[in-house]
Amino acid sequence: MRPLHRAPEPDVLKGLLESARLAPGERNGIMARAGGLLADLRAAQNDGWVNQFLQEYRLNSSEGVALLSLAEAFLRVPDPETADALIADKLGDANWRAHAGKSNSKLVNSATWGLVVGRALVSDSGSAGVLKRLISRAGEPFVRQAVGAAMKMMGEIFVMGRNIGEATKRMRKPEHKGFTASFDMLGEAARTFPDAERYFQSYAQAIAEVGESATAGHSISVKLSALHPRYEVAQWDRSVSALTEMLEALAVSAAHNGIALTVDAEESERLEMSLEIIGKIAALPALKGWDGFGMAVQAYSKRARPVIGWANELGRIMNVRLVKGAYWDSEIKRTQEQGLSDYPLFTRKAATDVSYLACAKDMLAAPNIFPAFASHNALTVATILEWAGPRRDFEFQRLHGMGEGLYERLVREDGYHCRIYAPVGGHRDLLAYLVRRLLENGANSSFVHQLADEHLSDEDLLADPVEKIAKVGGTRHPSIPLPIDLFGPERRNSAGIDLQDREILADVVRGVSKPPFVPSEVEGRGASDERVSTALDTNGAIGRAHAAFPAWSATPVEERAACLDRLADLLEDQRAELMAIAVHEAKKTVSDALGEVREAVDFCRYYAARAREGLQPIELPGPTGERNVMRMEGKGVWATIAPWNFPLAIFLGQTVAALVTGNTVVAKPAPQTPAIAGWAVGLAHEAGIPEDALILLPGGPEVGAAIVGDPRIMGVAFTGSTATARRIARSLLEDESRPLVPLIAETGGINAMIVDSTALPEQVVQDVVTSAFRSAGQRCSALRVLLLQEEIAESTLEMLSGAMEALVVGDPADPRTDVGPVIDETAHARLMTYRESRKAHWIKSLDVPMEGLFVPPTAIRLGDLSELTQEWFGPILHVCTWKAGELEATIAAINAKGYGLTMGLHSRIARNADTVEALARAGNLYVNRSMIGAIVGSQPFGGEGLSGTGPKAGGPHYLYRFCAERVTSTDTTSAGGNATLLSLDDVGI
Repeated sequence: MRPLHRAPEPDVLKGLLESARLAPGERNGIMARAGGLLADLRAAQNDGWVNQFLQEYRLNSSEGVALLSLAEAFLRVPDPETADALIADKLGDANWRAHAGKSNSKLVNSATWGLVVGRALVSDSGSAGVLKRLISRAGEPFVRQAVGAAMKMMGEIFVMGRNIGEATKRMRKPEHKGFTASFDMLGEAARTFPDAERYFQSYAQAIAEVGESATAGHSISVKLSALHPRYEVAQWDRSVSALTEMLEALAVSAAHNGIALTVDAEESERLEMSLEIIGKIAALPALKGWDGFGMAVQAYSKRARPVIGWANELGRIMNVRLVKGAYWDSEIKRTQEQGLSDYPLFTRKAATDVSYLACAKDMLAAPNIFPAFASHNALTVATILEWAGPRRDFEFQRLHGMGEGLYERLVREDGYHCRIYAPVGGHRDLLAYLVRRLLENGANSSFVHQLADEHLSDEDLLADPVEKIAKVGGTRHPSIPLPIDLFGPERRNSAGIDLQDREILADVVRGVSKPPFVPSEVEGRGASDERVSTALDTNGAIGRAHAAFPAWSATPVEERAACLDRLADLLEDQRAELMAIAVHEAKKTVSDALGEVREAVDFCRYYAARAREGLQPIELPGPTGERNVMRMEGKGVWATIAPWNFPLAIFLGQTVAALVTGNTVVAKPAPQTPAIAGWAVGLAHEAGIPEDALILLPGGPEVGAAIVGDPRIMGVAFTGSTATARRIARSLLEDESRPLVPLIAETGGINAMIVDSTALPEQVVQDVVTSAFRSAGQRCSALRVLLLQEEIAESTLEMLSGAMEALVVGDPADPRTDVGPVIDETAHARLMTYRESRKAHWIKSLDVPMEGLFVPPTAIRLGDLSELTQEWFGPILHVCTWKAGELEATIAAINAKGYGLTMGLHSRIARNADTVEALARAGNLYVNRSMIGAIVGSQPFGGEGLSGTGPKAGGPHYLYRFCAERVTSTDTTSAGGNATLLSLDDVGI
């Protein structure tokens, strides 16, 4: 099945289309069945206030989105002030009045009028002022209480019960007569080992309690990612063995209690891990004779059909739940971000339907599979009924709160079996689950959404997916480009490596095990083999670059850009060597080394594209008889001085920007990382950049000072510390006879992340760990201070401590490593001294290997933001709190530090994001995501204040700073008059 994982969509669909195609005569019977199912569904939509409420506020309306957003966040907000702000934010902009009186349900209309009134109460010029005054007068927060009650009611729609006892009791209600349940303990991915242990205990307890009423036929669904916080391919040995042991215990208990247990589907990158675990459990002698073990298969996966075949060959009866898929949008985004060759899933909804039908046919024919078909699609259900004929040895499944009406007649009159997938847990815990399920089933292409669209006919709803896909030849959705084409015709995206593929990861690890140079070769001179120029005196190097400038500057911009494109290709060709150097010389982890090469490639292609477009002569307007032309040309010799933390990407980014604009360059790498710079310069020369146009000058601060002090240097691009940037700036101004030389400086920052009480804690913790500790905290953009709203501080820190505990600190060449060593002994000593000085205020600190330059990832509590006066460039995170209602003051305190590189915000209140965006003095603001990993061309990077001069690297204005702007104005009437004006024809006469 592995070759299918990222195979082209038409190739995968070719075989599926034939299997899913209807035989002659089947279509009429299927349409008749589907028509009846549609009628049942429509009748159910008008039955009961819940269905009518959901129909009235669909996800294609701003009101539906507002309600979903409110439900996602409201119940976890502990403080009234933020709760009021959230209500104002979500209710204030929607047009609730447009829904007033439209529903057949009095309860829905009453709820709508409540929302109309609520909007009036909160829409005081975009604030919660009226709401506050009303609450003050009334003496109790009745609006807040009403919203809270409504949100809990919404929670009950989609969650079967707050605990397993409540859920089993609810399943005995008349509306569930004839149905069974598969209870899911609402286990989203665990972030900590204590979280995983709690989920395990909840599963174990549920199995025991459901087992007591085994005659009801209920089952349990288990999510493996809820049982281990590091369920990742890089942590294969660590997680698979632990998960196998836990799943064995649960399966043995389920068998003992006589109930079924199904392993839920996960993201595609975990499929092979899941199969290994499931295969081991299926083979256990202790489970022989128990037919209750099962697994879920996602039809949107290109590997779905082979997985069905694999399950059939396990040598036992397997319950297989076939679903359409739960992670479609995130899988698409992740594939694009990682620059992989193709998607692991189908990009068209109809293609997923085709895959589903082909898999269903295989399941019905498989002797060792008990099929379970999870669907809300009337055509899919009707097709399966047609293919199954008189059989009843299978079941349907639907989500609790959705698809009501589809199966009731089939179950109660026709003898079919249907199981309800029923989430169990506190309503606060339903957050991510609720959002994902609603978005999934509310997407424009989904059957549930289309059913509510009055503009679609039954013929549209029941169109054959096989014919749809055959008509387009199985091609990918035109609005979802392959990752390589993400940036359109302007440039190719950098190619990634699928580090979630175990075989590929093993090859990469072998490739980075040794650097392609002998360390002794680079000591003292910063050179690696013949690729690096021998050590040159600064004066001679600048002289060569100065002499080479006229010819290189006169080279057409298209030729210069072509050199950059060739360099990008060479970087990708020698990616393995470059990654190996990055791992051993710069102490980067495998994933960071890959990101380093990709960013360098992106810089080359982006600047080549921008040069072709932006460096052409521009005709400027003016009076008739005059021609005005602006040209962008090189200034002369530029010095590019790079840091050790991005020794390839920043080194090359600065350098190729100067080169493509027509300048020659002397490039000085950091003294800690000369080898990778040397390799890159060798490739640049191979790509066609003349050796005298780009000269490598390795060395320490004295070399940098000599370069900057030379009057022939016409510009400096520097990335490093603020103190060094100041010294460079002073040096450039010291010689009064020297021209005013531009300085592009990117320096560090005291980068802050603000978190309010509406934020999702699991997401916050994941992004904090990534932002603060990845790359051992040695990124300019890394998170340095976390500002938590007081009401959520302790619970968030408890989760953060657990997530830190799950980190692996060690050898960067080991793919299991999350945090490697810091760059050198000087950095290590400085960080360790500071860390020890703050020991009384540690929140959490990890143990690290004794050998090596490892700084333990450490979280340190601050009494106040004023205690942090400088940047600490390592895996050290500072934490302090802020009070509700003091967001603007908190932003002001951050701004007062004088730095302005990156800032983060986690909030579900859009107006809070607007406030931070308006007031923050930071070059890059990241909302509800991590603060590292800026993408060239998408997130131009650079700061202000003490954090840099601009313009932003990887942005549309960067190249212009390297240019001299020159304008030529010509009087075209000076020789023979204005021929253009004199030759004008009369118009309109």
